[in-house]
Amino acid sequence: MSDEIGEEALHAPATLRNRDPILAVLARVLPPAGLVLEVAAGTGEHAVHFARGLPHLAWCPSDPDARALRSIAAYRARARLPNLMAPLALDASAAHWPVPRADAVVAINLVHIAPWPASEGLMAGAARVLAPGGALVLYGPFREPDVPTAPGNTAFDADLRGRDPDWGLRDRAAMARLAEANDLALTERVAMPANNLILVFRKR
Repeated sequence: MSDEIGEEALHAPATLRNRDPILAVLARVLPPAGLVLEVAAGTGEHAVHFARGLPHLAWCPSDPDARALRSIAAYRARARLPNLMAPLALDASAAHWPVPRADAVVAINLVHIAPWPASEGLMAGAARVLAPGGALVLYGPFREPDVPTAPGNTAFDADLRGRDPDWGLRDRAAMARLAEANDLALTERVAMPANNLILVFRKR
């Protein structure tokens, strides 16, 4: 990492590959104005890219990890974007989030690298902060009952479960059922590069 950003900034190589395809979908499904809460923002590289590409939206990154929060802050300091807010400490599985409302919620590569309670908390939290019609946008690899799992995703799932038995690819149908239990509906499935998906849920 260059001195221009500082030692606190982390780098996720996949970000450079997936940020533009994700941004293209976000530009279409997010509202024309308002606040977007990014849950589990990780390094902060996506937050900068999306805030720059969507200047009409206020982008609020969050993460439960102190190191990630420092990385997000480092990227934000360099970017100096007026619509990129300071990062918040937020655990998706917590019963209360430090954000009372949001016009959309975005979570990239979260649900498969976290225990199932994180998915439960994400759906419940999104339902609390979103107004009717507000979007929860998830990106990542998912299992689907009607689509063969790509060999790369099968290997990735095994690797995740080897690192933590509570991790692993989530089933799209299970996510849809969890959403329904929280007054959210799966309204769109978008195929993405490298066998990933974007799932768009809307608050009823």
